[in-house]
Amino acid sequence: MPIRPALRWYYPIDWPLLSRWVRFERAKGRCETCGRPHGQTVHCLSDGRWLDPTTTEWRDGKGRSCRVPNQADRKSLHTTHIVLAAAHLDHNPGNNRPTNLRSLCQRCHMQYDRPHHLAQRWLTYRRRSAIGDLFLGRYPPA
Repeated sequence: MPIRPALRWYYPIDWPLLSRWVRFERAKGRCETCGRPHGQTVHCLSDGRWLDPTTTEWRDGKGRSCRVPNQADRKSLHTTHIVLAAAHLDHNPGNNRPTNLRSLCQRCHMQYDRPHHLAQRWLTYRRRSAIGDLFLGRYPPA
């Protein structure tokens, strides 16, 4: 995921090397939560199960072996291209200790960041309703 220009200065100058080390040397090119492999296209279900292309085995959202989906489950089957990212566990881009970084796929990264994103959304809405429009006044209640 690209770094926002406003946050670029929080990252160290060697961030690309550090990110590559976390994703490919420490995690061996796999998500550290579910085990999905970087750069491959996998078949996924809406409940988080996915087909491991290296072992042709179905795995759950934690990377454990699970049951093969039935025909009804296969209706929600879709494919996705896996891209790993080095995620900050404390959401602070200035804290680049190896214990604070984890290699995560898109799904695991979004699930991990969900509480943080909800809190930020709440703050944004709250700020918007408090300030309103500088020229037209407060926003009307919804």
